[in-house]
Amino acid sequence: MQDLYKQYKKLLFKLAYQLTGSVSDAEDAVQDVFVKVHRVPLERLTQPKAFLCKMVTNHCKDMMKSARQQREEYYGEWLPEPFLTLNDDPMEALERDDLLSYGMLVLLENLTTSERAVFVLREALGFNYNEIAELMEKSEVSCRKMFSRANAKMGRISDEPPQIHPESQEWIHGFLGALKKGNMNQLLSLLDQDVVLVADGGGKVLATANPVVSHERVGRYLLGGMRKASMVGEGMFVEMGQVNGEPAILLRSEGNTVHGVVLFHFEEGKIRNIYIVRNPDKLGHIF
Repeated sequence: MQDLYKQYKKLLFKLAYQLTGSVSDAEDAVQDVFVKVHRVPLERLTQPKAFLCKMVTNHCKDMMKSARQQREEYYGEWLPEPFLTLNDDPMEALERDDLLSYGMLVLLENLTTSERAVFVLREALGFNYNEIAELMEKSEVSCRKMFSRANAKMGRISDEPPQIHPESQEWIHGFLGALKKGNMNQLLSLLDQDVVLVADGGGKVLATANPVVSHERVGRYLLGGMRKASMVGEGMFVEMGQVNGEPAILLRSEGNTVHGVVLFHFEEGKIRNIYIVRNPDKLGHIF
């Protein structure tokens, strides 16, 4: 059992995280599944990867159903928990290929639990439709239809996964420079005309409760935030990090506590979406 845990825990965590959008829920799901597996006869574990993925998927689908109500009652906008990834480990870099972009995780909230499971298994983990059908206990045709519906609901035109902009780090450096200088024109040049900013404070810290739309409104909001020190206050400093396999901004205090994570989605060389996670409950696992 220890060998199974070592071999599959990372895969199962990535599956659970992308199904739930929660690091803590994903960790709980993996632990709960391995507790249950201890009671499973060995003859049922002839295909451990498929068996474990099926158990995690079913467990997470149950968790997602109960989470729906909580998210409906959530104060303001709900965003997935960011997941800090290392950028100096070659193996970590390879494993990040199994992670959907953060913007994609946000869009997954539009799907049913079954559509989300099919999409993650296919798009992130590369399972073929025959394997997905066995895991989901549905026909291959049904799984293909769910994947197609998921793409349509998320506004995707093709099956190709969105690519992180190759110059995103440079864009983010420019973004930070424009904010620090208070240069509205430079900031607007980086933003798409219809850029959308979403912030998640969970009602516990200062954050806009509704999305901010259009480059001028987003620009004013960001510059106003800098002036009022609501994003980067006294004793805070900004650093670049790898979050969900993408360049991101981390806001830290002098005590090294993370108080905010800012992530971006790019389209055609412009920042199309900005996601700001400030709810402390979603940042405690980031060091």
